[in-house]
Amino acid sequence: MKKYLGLLGLAASAVLAHHGTGVSYDASKPVNVKGVVTEFRYANPHPQLYFDVKNEKGEIVHWSGEFYPNAAQLQQIGWGKKRSLEALPIGAEVNLTLAPSRAGTPVGAILKLTNMQGEILMGVDGSGPGGPPPTPADKKQ
Repeated sequence: MKKYLGLLGLAASAVLAHHGTGVSYDASKPVNVKGVVTEFRYANPHPQLYFDVKNEKGEIVHWSGEFYPNAAQLQQIGWGKKRSLEALPIGAEVNLTLAPSRAGTPVGAILKLTNMQGEILMGVDGSGPGGPPPTPADKKQ
């Protein structure tokens, strides 16, 4: 019996450990930053983008951004790990709109991510996870 109670407790703690993005981030106060990609992790529960941003004083601040769609959802819309690494190589300059951390740390949920040419790489349109950037065929329409 103790064995089963221990397993039940472990399972309950795993369920409670997952955060809700609305609890962690404040989408009502989006921030815009320009950054340089330092790392990209395509993993569950949400892929992570790490990037450096210069603050008002010219100092480098290390940020991380969490994608709203999880890795499985990104796969379903054609945004796999290889495509992510090609679009977000280390050193790439990007513009981001983030729902900032409610704790005030340099962390956020990525609402919109564009490259320096202004092409949307990932975004949330207000109704749910955004899709991958348009393909060349999409741009012709």
